Amino acid sequence: MKILVVNGPNLNMLGRREKGIYGDVTLDSICEQMRALADGRCELEFFQSNHEGDIIDMIHRTDASGIIINAGAYTHTSIAIRDALLSVSLPIVEVHLSNVYARESFRHKSYISDIAKGVIAGFGAKSYLLALDWFLGELA
Repeated sequence: MKILVVNGPNLNMLGRREKGIYGDVTLDSICEQMRALADGRCELEFFQSNHEGDIIDMIHRTDASGIIINAGAYTHTSIAIRDALLSVSLPIVEVHLSNVYARESFRHKSYISDIAKGVIAGFGAKSYLLALDWFLGELA
């Protein structure tokens, strides 16, 4: 089993940006925590881009069994990423580090949530681990 972990714009800046919201955790640290949890039970492929088209291309060419996605701000704006996710017909779990519903109202709309198996938000890096744990139990 392979899980594609997709991260959208500005997530490469974790640990340096808006620490009051996102904390000190870096994207590399999240990837390390996920590898430790997977412990050889699945292959993880990590991808981050600040460019919508690159994210779409990655989704199109994946050979994964499922996708964990934090599309960042594209969650709230990109019908194109939604369509790419629909085109591959894979189970998806949407994740967010912060509780998007406790933030600005424009963050309350997701173009991914209704096509995802689930949404995990507000638990920091643990949001990713909870998503991976679901895949490990569901697809193992």
